[in-house]
Amino acid sequence: MDICCKDIISNLPEALICHILSFLPIRVAALTSLLSKRWRYLFAFVPNLDFDDSGCRPHELARMIFMNFVDRVLVLQGNSAIDRFSLKCNNDYNYPSRISSWISNVIERGVSDLDLSGTNISDHSMHSSVFVSKSLVRLRIETLYCNVIDVFLPKIKTLHLDSVVFGDGDSCLVKLISGCHVLEELVMIDLNWGAYWKRSVSSKTLERLTVRYENWDRSLDSVSFDTPNLVYFGYSDYLANKYVIVNFDSLVEASIGIQMTRDQCAHASHGDLVVNATELFMGISNVQILNVSADTLQVLAFYCEPKPVFKNLIHLTVETHQDFRWESLPALLNNCPNLETLVFDGLHDKNTVKCVDADRWLWRSSEDIRSCLSSSPVKVLKILNFGEVRFYSKEMEKRKELVKYFLETMPNLEQMILCYRSRIDEDLKSQLERLAPRGASPKCSVQLILENVIPPTYNLFSLF
Repeated sequence: MDICCKDIISNLPEALICHILSFLPIRVAALTSLLSKRWRYLFAFVPNLDFDDSGCRPHELARMIFMNFVDRVLVLQGNSAIDRFSLKCNNDYNYPSRISSWISNVIERGVSDLDLSGTNISDHSMHSSVFVSKSLVRLRIETLYCNVIDVFLPKIKTLHLDSVVFGDGDSCLVKLISGCHVLEELVMIDLNWGAYWKRSVSSKTLERLTVRYENWDRSLDSVSFDTPNLVYFGYSDYLANKYVIVNFDSLVEASIGIQMTRDQCAHASHGDLVVNATELFMGISNVQILNVSADTLQVLAFYCEPKPVFKNLIHLTVETHQDFRWESLPALLNNCPNLETLVFDGLHDKNTVKCVDADRWLWRSSEDIRSCLSSSPVKVLKILNFGEVRFYSKEMEKRKELVKYFLETMPNLEQMILCYRSRIDEDLKSQLERLAPRGASPKCSVQLILENVIPPTYNLFSLF
């Protein structure tokens, strides 16, 4: 008999089959119960369970089918060990006690990875055992009104909080973090404290911290970060009125995307120092790798005095947008004495204007910008998304002028890398390559690199 006709998988040990099924969505794994009597209940013993009701129609029958399916799987599993449990409930359920019982069930069975999300995850459905689990290593919660009473999570290493509303303000977050004794990674996205406008994170074990808020145009009264062992810090928020504690003694990499509120922008345009972000920038000044947004550069230019020196910084990425103003760049570049690699994510420039007497684009720059570039120690200049505009468009002409300006101004350049995502015109390519020998650095080379393009997705079943 041809080996292709043999049922090899069915002869494998059940434990191995369950391990294979654990890589499939639970709905797909459940279909294997139709194969034979031996396969009838194997799907229910996979160590990873992922329940998602997003495919259910929003009516009572569909909801009951989904809930009965979850009940049946958990009953079939009994007390068997479980590694990961993921539950996403976005449809309108009026049975929070059943959702609570599911969560309690997997907690009692020693689940280590718990992912809860959806509009139906709330105080009424969130079992209190979640916050006193001795087995949890990773916990992700999205969309929850939370009023934490007791917290004891001795094994938690990763805590991900998304769109969580805390009932008793900052003290709830403090209690939650302090109950995680070995926490290594904390992600906080769009958390809400109601009327409380303070935020503090304190942890001696934390190594990675991501904070992102984008829901309101209002600055917090005060922010504190007491995390001496932090290695990575991602921060996207409105500029706070005060940074009380910024303890980042071990920081290696940071990604900063802070912006001013409308009120702060109005004061900045008049030169008023209504808030001071110096403590924040001083706190991250020992980083080696830094990613900053265009808005962050404006904050650094207007609301940081004195300017910190980034003596360890060797790799800097600057994200630009349509309203990016290059005047804010010297505030940072002048204080990076050991910078080796400078990356521009995009090459937008609001200050580029067309010369009246010539058919070419010029960069109207201040002496501060020219000074910071001419004294820059940068050896590698990389520009991402260089070819995202049409080859013969006015925008491309502006970008060519900027590239030429960099080459003519930066004396230590050894390599300029221009990244594009589509076919680039050969004439443009040769023009850019010819610019290098006439630059300020005789040993600089220009490279054009095709960036990775995400391939289109295909329906697997359509290929057969």
